[in-house]
Amino acid sequence: MSPEAAKLSLRGVRLARGGLPVLDGVDLAVAPGEFLALIGPSGAGKSTLLGVLAGLEKPDAGEVLLNGSPLTRPGLVAYMPQKDLLLPWRSVAANVALGLEASGVPKEAARKQARAALKRFGLEEFAHAPPEALSGGMRSRAALLRTALPGRDVMLLDEPFGALDALTRRDLQGWLLGVRDQLVATIVLVTHDVDEALLLADRVVVLTPRPARVVLELEVELPRPRTVRNEATGEFARLKGRLLSALGVAG
Repeated sequence: MSPEAAKLSLRGVRLARGGLPVLDGVDLAVAPGEFLALIGPSGAGKSTLLGVLAGLEKPDAGEVLLNGSPLTRPGLVAYMPQKDLLLPWRSVAANVALGLEASGVPKEAARKQARAALKRFGLEEFAHAPPEALSGGMRSRAALLRTALPGRDVMLLDEPFGALDALTRRDLQGWLLGVRDQLVATIVLVTHDVDEALLLADRVVVLTPRPARVVLELEVELPRPRTVRNEATGEFARLKGRLLSALGVAG
């Protein structure tokens, strides 16, 4: 796929911090509507790369393209950081409405949309509650809704389930699979979990240790709709083996 045909792309992106190279000539193209997962060793630069895609960090060399044109500022794509950053003095509905309010939607209209989204995604009873009333998994769902509600057609998710326990994480993965078609967007997910990447993504991109380069792009040709039962199949095991090999993990 050419960068011009992609929804979001990087061409020859290099970035250093304190004289140490972090990204080393990264080329990447994400198709419209694609769910792409980025994996790599700890400290490889995955979150930095997502920040570049979000327009939050300017590369030292290369370019970032959105719809074939240079990405010139942040805010053109939706971005969810690792921490949920829910504001304790705002209700859950008011937190979910925050992105809409920031984009200029009047407060009451934004909160009406937020309450409707909470109902659609199973959080209606917590609309007027403070964030502290939510479990970890519910907080992640609320943060994901806040990211999705402004309607950006690109969503960047930085390990959104990384701080959760294994059972809650599994529940959230199943939830995201269930609502995937309602989130009409191109999605780039950073994760350190190989199983999560294969379960959720259409394609998985593996980065080398820092300075990061793309070492493998793997199409995930598992049938949809997917469930956690896919993980018990031979094809899932084969794909997982390729990813682990690319990561340098002995089989």
